This record gives sequence, structure tokens and C-alpha cells, in this order.
Amino acid sequence: MQTPLLRSSELRSLETRYAGVVPPLMERAGRAAAAFARKLLQGSRAPVLVFAGPGNNGGDAQVMARILRRQGIQVVVADPGDEVPQGYYGLVVDGLFGIGLTRPIAGEYAVMIARINAFPGPVLALDVPSGLDGDTGRLLGAAVRATHTISFIGGKPGLYTLDGPDHCGEVRVVDLGLNLDEFPGALLGADDFRDSLKPRAKNSHKGSYGSLAVIGGAAGMTGAALLAARAGLKLGAGRVFVGLLQPLAVDPLQPELMLRTPDDALAQATVVVIGPGLGATDAAVEILRRTLSPKPGADCPLLLDADALNLLAVHPVLAARVARREAPTVITPHPAEAARLLATTTEAVLADRVGAALQLAQRFKAHVALKGCGTVIAHPDGRWRINTSGNPGLASAGSGDVLSGMTGALLAQGWPAAAALSGAVHLHGAAADALTATGAGPIGIAASELIPVARTLLNRLIAKNG
Repeated sequence: MQTPLLRSSELRSLETRYAGVVPPLMERAGRAAAAFARKLLQGSRAPVLVFAGPGNNGGDAQVMARILRRQGIQVVVADPGDEVPQGYYGLVVDGLFGIGLTRPIAGEYAVMIARINAFPGPVLALDVPSGLDGDTGRLLGAAVRATHTISFIGGKPGLYTLDGPDHCGEVRVVDLGLNLDEFPGALLGADDFRDSLKPRAKNSHKGSYGSLAVIGGAAGMTGAALLAARAGLKLGAGRVFVGLLQPLAVDPLQPELMLRTPDDALAQATVVVIGPGLGATDAAVEILRRTLSPKPGADCPLLLDADALNLLAVHPVLAARVARREAPTVITPHPAEAARLLATTTEAVLADRVGAALQLAQRFKAHVALKGCGTVIAHPDGRWRINTSGNPGLASAGSGDVLSGMTGALLAQGWPAAAALSGAVHLHGAAADALTATGAGPIGIAASELIPVARTLLNRLIAKNG
């Protein structure tokens, strides 16, 4: 079951709709928080210190404190400006600010947050850590670093992207008994690509699994195209052609790859990945133009990454062609590339990663993966997901090229574009997690190391699903 993600406007709508529910939402939230607090105390009768703010978040904290007292737990509630009693506490609770915070925290609230962050034991944040923008993951001045966060009604995007994962700790979502089926956002999960996890028929051949063309690899950047192509091969594409702008006779590490000119590779393709190491020369612009203007009947799924995206940003005629394509389009920008495409700044993209991804999906009629901590996937129909697999080991040169090749491989095998992008993003991150679990990361993970691990994980998922 997927975890729904709700932005503040959607949460306000739900709170209005359920304003008369019995028991009230605040009572339900307080009960859920008290139950989670008891779990964190692990049977200890140590007192609990609760920081309660002036709004609904503080109200949730007050209800939680009342219930814990009824259950025999000593609770100290500190309001803004109170002197905090010294002593040992088994748990500190952050109930200062919830989703409504819009300005940076300063003054006495910043002092309270500093006290919370100095606590050596578990810290439970109610809904979102105070100082974190629940919609975006931006820090608003001082911010609580919680060990645990209990998120009410649904998850908040900001818990899972940008700075959120560094501040929320372990997240638990409680729906408070509300129906959330109609909302477009959720955490990325296996349900987003489960229908494509099918075992291969015994009676099949290489032509059954598509022909992937990777176009790029200008002088000094052939490695980017080769990484994408190797990922495409090992994630299951039947044939992989590499259209290099800088000619190369053979890939000595992967001789199965068929190295061609860009035009020859395009002529063989059922799926195209263009951009890794493409460069910004006139030749690169021309091959991108030809890729976006196929012969009648030759249009096929297309993934644009890296230099192809940078070229679209400075050639609006080519960008317009992307939006008019009939076959599926996938784009996989990092924040700086997204900013160029949207004619804005990287800071503006980071300030609203979900909004930026949705804007790109609409502008280019494309399936979008806005890469980064908590990669945001957005689809042309308005659905969006945040991925939770992965770790800082992915902050390595070539990692994005591997993701492009993996996505291309799944497209070549007939996965729908939304499923292919979702599956590749999940596997990409899960491969980094698997390497880290063995002690091979997160420091020093090379992009090429992700490929065989992702292949193993894909085969395991198919075996489990089949």
C-alpha cells in the first residue's frame, strides 16, 4: 500500500472537510502521538518533556501530554518563553510548529529548538520537525533534528526531499482514519511498476527485448555514453547501440555493445537515450534535431538527459518539438538542468522540487525525474511520487548516466514510460543502499558499481512478483 503525500493546501482542505468529525482530528492526533511516544519510551517511566507552540501543532502536543499523564507518565510541558526545568527526560517532543510555518524561526523559538537539538536522547517531532517546510523540505531558519517524526493524515513531501531526510529521522505516518484516495502524490513504491515485473517467456530472443540506442559520447566524454549503454545492456535491453560523436572501435569492458555513428544507432533503435556526454557543439545540436524529427512512423520512446536538456534550454524550437511528440518522453534533469529548462535559478527549483517537477512534466508532456535527495517523479497527468531509496553514495560522477541507461532498458523491454522511470529510479537508489549495507558505501561508490547490483535486484523483484 502506498503512502500518500499531501501538500499544505490539500491538508487544509481535508481539515475543513472533517472539521466536525468525532473524535476531533486534534484528539486523534494526540492519541496517535501518545501511543508512539510510549513505544519510544520502551517501558521506561522516565518523564517526557513537551515543547508546545501556539497553533494546532501545540494543540496536538497538549492532547498527547494529557493522555500520557492519564497513563501514569510524568510530563513537563514547556510553552514559549518558559524556563525549562533541568533533569533527565526519556523523550523530548517537538510540538512547536506544524505545516503552517511560513517564515524563518528566530528569537525565543530558535532558543527552544537549540535546546531540543542538544538533547542526547530520542526526539519526536509532531507532523514535521519545527523549522522544516513540510511542502518543500526547505529549512526556515533554525530547525529541529528529530530522531522520529509522526506525520498526521498523510506524509508531507518535505519529510522526504531536500533537507527533510536529515531532520526527520524515522518517519511514521498515521492517517487518523481519513480517506486519502483522491490525491495525486505518494511515496514511490513497487505498486508504481509492479505490473511490469513479469518473467520472460522461454520462447524469446534478443529481438523480444528491444533495441536501445544511446546517443552521446563527444570527445573527452565517451565514458558517459558507455556507462549508460552498459547499464542498458545489463538491465535487459535485447541489443544496445552506442551512437558516439567521438568514434571508438570497441568497448573493451563490454564488447557486446555495438558502437556506431549516431545516425546508424538511431536507425536501429526502438528506444533512444540521448544526452550522456553529448556536448554542446553544432554537431550535437544537429543530432538532437534529427532525433526529435524522425521519419514518419519511426517515432519511439525517448529519454533526454544531461547535455540534451541543456541544448533544449537554449534552443526553444527543439524544446517545442519535445512537447509535440506522440511517443512517450522521459527527462531526467538534476536541479541545475531543471532550472535552465524553466528559465529560473537552481535555488528556485530547490525551493519547490515537487512544483518544479510538475511544471516540467506539463511543459514537455513528459515523465520527469528531478534528481536529488528524494528524487521527485512527475507525470503529465499530474501524478507525482518521491523516491526514498538511495543515499549520498549516488553523489558520484556518472550516476545519472547509469540511471538513464537503466530507464532506457526498461523502456526497450516494453515497460510503460511511467513504470520504466519509476522502476529505474527505485532500483538505482536500492543498488546504492545494497552496496552501503555491505560496507562498500556510501563513500566511494563508483557509478559502474551500481549496474550489476541493480540487475540482481531487478531479477529478484521479478522472481518475487512472478
